[in-house]
Amino acid sequence: MISANNVTLRIGKKALFEDVNIKFTEGNCYGLIGANGAGKSTFLKILTGQLEPSKGDVTVTPGQRLSFLEQDHFKYDGCVVLDTVIMGNERLYQIMKEKEAIYAKEEFTEEDGNKASELEAEFADMNGWEAESDAAQLLNGLGIPTELHGKMMSELGGSEKVKVLLAKALFGNPDILLLDEPTNHLDLDAIAWLEEFLINFENTVIVVSHDRYFLNKVCTHIADIDYAKIQLYAGNYDFWYESSQLLIKQMKEANKKKEEKIKELQEFIQRFSANASKSKQATSRKRALEKIELEEIRPSSRKYPYIDFRPAREIGNEVLRVDGISKTVDGVKVLDNISFIVGHDDKIAFVGANELATTTLFKILTGEIEPDEGSYKWGITTSQAYFPKDSSAEFDCEDTIVDWLTQYSPDPDSTYVRGFLGRMLFAGDDGVKKVKVLSGGEKVRCLISKMMIMGANVLIFDDPTNHLDMESITALNNGVIKFTGVVLFTSHDHQFIQTTANRIMEIVPSGQLIDKVTTYDEYLESDEMARKRQGFAELSAVDED
Repeated sequence: MISANNVTLRIGKKALFEDVNIKFTEGNCYGLIGANGAGKSTFLKILTGQLEPSKGDVTVTPGQRLSFLEQDHFKYDGCVVLDTVIMGNERLYQIMKEKEAIYAKEEFTEEDGNKASELEAEFADMNGWEAESDAAQLLNGLGIPTELHGKMMSELGGSEKVKVLLAKALFGNPDILLLDEPTNHLDLDAIAWLEEFLINFENTVIVVSHDRYFLNKVCTHIADIDYAKIQLYAGNYDFWYESSQLLIKQMKEANKKKEEKIKELQEFIQRFSANASKSKQATSRKRALEKIELEEIRPSSRKYPYIDFRPAREIGNEVLRVDGISKTVDGVKVLDNISFIVGHDDKIAFVGANELATTTLFKILTGEIEPDEGSYKWGITTSQAYFPKDSSAEFDCEDTIVDWLTQYSPDPDSTYVRGFLGRMLFAGDDGVKKVKVLSGGEKVRCLISKMMIMGANVLIFDDPTNHLDMESITALNNGVIKFTGVVLFTSHDHQFIQTTANRIMEIVPSGQLIDKVTTYDEYLESDEMARKRQGFAELSAVDED
């Protein structure tokens, strides 16, 4: 068990947390939720001891091991991948190194023998002989192939490093597991594997995530941070949302009845307070009036942006035709003779582990790069707005937010532009902030503002939900559902895909395309799709031989 006792954290004059008391018990998975800036990651740092509270303390059941997902992706660049995972159990890794040092000695003393014997006993008690196979199993489950296990961390890409650090946190069956945005940068297969791991995990888990489907799958409880307090709810994310909305509704209804009673008493007192025969009744009602207290209903600190994509022109029947596109990136053929036709009602989700292929295809379709072979043609009625996976070049300038957005606006009037920014929660002086200093979430909201203001009838999103809080993801999800044009997108958010897409495309590792008119859940459950994936994999293996 881990608990926070009267925890207060002040940053300047602001209290991020005020006298928080909460217990996290064994066998439960807690989803820690709250608006951006509410202090989710900060609270996890307090629990892990990385940050000291201004007041109060954190207690962990004696003898229990706490593990957490580290955020520094370069910290272990000098380490072997498999060793990095085993470091998740610090004592076990220490024993392994001490044993190696003893056995490497040229002169082996009796004292060394005794020490080695003690270490071997402790090593066996900790299931040390299974450590490498357990670490490898975690890595394979998260999509890190065996051939990378002996590589240095510095040789891995960014998303691969994230998976290794996640495996490190999961390694060795920790008693308390703290995960801050564990699904970020994971492909959908890895997320599904992590869901099953956590569902079957028998100890304590506290997780921060903006993935609603993930929270619904794994959480037994929700810890909601709002107004410097943490309120605990039994159930998953959807149950929390329904419960919190029901509670507010009940409080409003109770207040309405009280207000009606107050009005009735006030009218009686006003009518009969000067009437001698009814003065006692008026006095009695005054006392009753004084006892009525309205419930204080504080509006949530959560803020939902208003996302509404309105195409300036209705889209025609001819939207997009792709014929035989192939592309090789860094010596690997990521697109192999891709062909498809997009209809005017299509909202297509590109799914699967081959994210580079999808990003490459989107770059080709937006004119950013050229294909090696093949061609594509947009319909004459179409206009496209693009959300790139890497937007750093977009914001590498000295522009303010208003100036940056104005260049994409059909109306250069600053009032018109500020209206779009206001919808996306950029209020007042925010408009004069330089775009190059914006946070990840702010940049995403800028890009969505750009797509709204352009009035395009084709939207192309390459993983738009990264860096967004749950409220913004919900608003974007609803905005895409309501959009009357065509959408091509990729996302790691299961619920976003399931509620938005009517067609699924997967570019498998061989570079070929699976195309199915279906929902995402139906696609995942389809035996036909599994056979196709296996067929492509076998074909790819034959080609390599």
